[in-house]
Amino acid sequence: MRLETTSSPTSDVIESDVIESDIPARLDRLPWSRWHQRVIAALAVTWLLDGLEGSLGGSLAGALKSSQTLSLSDSQLGLSSSFYLAGAVGGALIFGHLADRYGRRKLFSGTLLLYLCATAATGLSWNLLSFTICRVLTGAGIGGEYAAINSAVDELVPARLRGRVDLWINATFWLGIIVGSLVSILFLSPKVFGLALGWRLAFCSGVPLGIVVIVMRRYIPESPRWLLSRGALQEAEVVVTEIESSVATSAAGRGNLFPSQTPPLPSALTQVQIQRVSSLRQLARILSGPYRRRALLGFSLMAAQAFFYNSVFFSLALVLLRYYGVDTARIGYCFIPIACTNFLGPVVLGRFFDTIGRRQMIAATYCFSGLSLLGSSWLFYLGKLSVISQLVWWALTFFFASSAASSAYLTVSEVFPQEVRASCIALFYAFGTLAGGLFGPLIFGHLIGGQSRGPLLSGYVLGAAVMIAAGLAQARWGVAAERQSLEAIAASAGNRERSERPLPPRNQTRPASAL
Repeated sequence: MRLETTSSPTSDVIESDVIESDIPARLDRLPWSRWHQRVIAALAVTWLLDGLEGSLGGSLAGALKSSQTLSLSDSQLGLSSSFYLAGAVGGALIFGHLADRYGRRKLFSGTLLLYLCATAATGLSWNLLSFTICRVLTGAGIGGEYAAINSAVDELVPARLRGRVDLWINATFWLGIIVGSLVSILFLSPKVFGLALGWRLAFCSGVPLGIVVIVMRRYIPESPRWLLSRGALQEAEVVVTEIESSVATSAAGRGNLFPSQTPPLPSALTQVQIQRVSSLRQLARILSGPYRRRALLGFSLMAAQAFFYNSVFFSLALVLLRYYGVDTARIGYCFIPIACTNFLGPVVLGRFFDTIGRRQMIAATYCFSGLSLLGSSWLFYLGKLSVISQLVWWALTFFFASSAASSAYLTVSEVFPQEVRASCIALFYAFGTLAGGLFGPLIFGHLIGGQSRGPLLSGYVLGAAVMIAAGLAQARWGVAAERQSLEAIAASAGNRERSERPLPPRNQTRPASAL
């Protein structure tokens, strides 16, 4: 590692503005190991818990209306759901900014603890006010997890595997949906806990898993990339050395050569501009200036998938009830194959985001999901589909749409500079959640009000058009981020304004395509 200016003789925190380090290259050269698996297992639970909470919120709605529980009305249930959404948005924005300012490790421990306390308290709530407050805090914990977790995962996973790992992690959301549905069915059964006690225990079902994960997260280090961006060079070096030692041990056990035994060449050095303070003004300057095009593309991808899921997915149960006469008690079973294909999509297609490429695969999954929805919507309008064929079409559509939605989160987590990465994840998550959560159900709730299929067809066409438009925008302006280091992706924007103080001209890093 080489410093561009002198460092303080009494501190391990570098006082210069720019440093050169081989730490990013060393992290990206690591072979996949049991250490990576443990880290992912401890961090990926965020998406599963979010799916669990979302599933419980819907599947327990009927139970919460009973006189044996909280006796909530439909409007009160809707109000509590809206406050959960608001809590998730607020938590993401607040904790995302704090994760950039104070580090990933402190935040992903605190946000999980907040979630555990809040969801356990939900099971103890006694009226609408206490229930709503607990749901707000639960949402805040989940929303805060997104920013700290996604940024930590991207900064620790090798560049050549980052795409598929991100998509796999996002897919666990649907495992949470399935688990939540099974938990509600089991716990509410009169043969198990019954209605009066079962709903309380169901809300606490994520606590045992969360406690295990909290213990596991004690052994996850701070992101070396974040430490490096704060000038804590010696601390970052210690963390990376420990990671290399852990990976070397597991690799030696499998008889594999450990790549980092060979020191990186000088050309693998990366210039890092130290940013000791992350501010909202800095975030606004970056998104409205040098990264404006990436910001607009990120907003487009997030808004499109959010509208698609919160409108089209919102209408599925109503369509089955109104137009196919499916019994209310059997609606939950119809969602199982759709949830399974939502999970399988990113798992099956994930590796192609690292091999074929981000631009091609993101554009393809957005466009294919839109075209699939167009085809099924037209057949639905003509009355050509049975319940089974309609479910098959939806399953196919969401196979691609799930990968598209996951790739939107992947995009916003890797194409922005280190100093604002968590804040960007939080901002785009909040925007997508609000855009889809507010407008999608509102529009489709109005369109599905009558017996005619025409208005609903127009809504589906709108959802498909939004996805296709986002896919075409990605094909035109998407970033080829596959197999590149995070530093190379951010530095390859081609923007002279990336910093008000330009990097020194000597010892330039290799271009993004060479990493």
